Amino acid sequence: MGLSNTQYRDIMYKYDQLRLKNKRIVAARYEKLFNKIPKLKEIQNEIINLSTNQARMELLSPDEKLDEQTYREKKSQLVSKKIELLTKNGYPADYLSPIYSCKDCMDTGYIDNKPCHCLKQYEINSLYANSNLSDILEKENFNTFNPDFYDNSHIIENLSLTARENILRVRDVCLDFVKHFDTAYDNLIFYGETGVGKTFLTHCIAKELLDTSHTVVYLTSLQLFDILEKNKFYKTDEYINNEQVSYILNCELLIIDDLGTELANSFTTSQLYYFIEERHMKQKSTIISTNLSFQELRERYSERIFSRFTGYYNFYMIAGLLLKAVPIAILYRYRASAVIIIHGQGRHEYFSHYPIRRVIVVFLAVFILIDITVRIFIE
Repeated sequence: MGLSNTQYRDIMYKYDQLRLKNKRIVAARYEKLFNKIPKLKEIQNEIINLSTNQARMELLSPDEKLDEQTYREKKSQLVSKKIELLTKNGYPADYLSPIYSCKDCMDTGYIDNKPCHCLKQYEINSLYANSNLSDILEKENFNTFNPDFYDNSHIIENLSLTARENILRVRDVCLDFVKHFDTAYDNLIFYGETGVGKTFLTHCIAKELLDTSHTVVYLTSLQLFDILEKNKFYKTDEYINNEQVSYILNCELLIIDDLGTELANSFTTSQLYYFIEERHMKQKSTIISTNLSFQELRERYSERIFSRFTGYYNFYMIAGLLLKAVPIAILYRYRASAVIIIHGQGRHEYFSHYPIRRVIVVFLAVFILIDITVRIFIE
């Protein structure tokens, strides 16, 4: 599990609050029924006295305590009378039993010193909350990554493959990254034009890892350097700032989206280099997406940083091609056939992307029909 100490304490605090809330509910039920059914209070006191005396004898006079069978029989008789009173007055037999939100671990989070399924779910929820991806991943993941949206009729130039064939191959590459995440250290850079699928790919990977309780943090480049700037120059709460930066630095997967949109200066350059080196030393994977080309990355960042990119990362270039403008100047029929070329470490793959959303197609088609109709009418 990749929880920080703070996150784990927060979860354990939730368990404490949950047990306290349930105990209060049961106590309120006892108080209500004791007033309504006095005999019930007598029986409950007998059960308490029986258990207390047995425990006292165990410590002070073991020879004088009731044998286990006699003790159990007496307690069982009293419990039966208690249940009989409850049912006779129209209450369920377990109305005064302890309440547990998770009956398997009795709201402790552990079963025989092993994490309960409810604790694992708490961990996943906590990781999602800290990833900045909790909402978008419901829409963007491998399950919604439908190959039918990709063109299968045109061969991509220089690839000898259709867009659909290539997207299926790249999906397998991403799934392989997830499958071997715990055993193989790897870093990725997706670069190319806006809207060709770079961020979607990172979301697919992020969801798979979050659902298996890995720590994933998604930040845009602007968000990341804003956090680092505040930590460096505006320490209003030093503990919180340091904790936040430490979490980002040590998470199992860091996703930096839109690298290159940040203000280029000595601070951002030095911080980027620091993050790259530190995460590499810790063998913590990072995925970067950027609209900058391979050459633009080289020109924007120092040779020291670029050499780390080429040495530590596999580059995936996603190139989109705009085709066919529609008659209305302000409207476009956007058709992207994208190619991913993986550079570095001797690997080469290709990826073709055809991201025409059905809603956009329908919307543009209506406008085109209106435009044509108006033109014919005017003429």
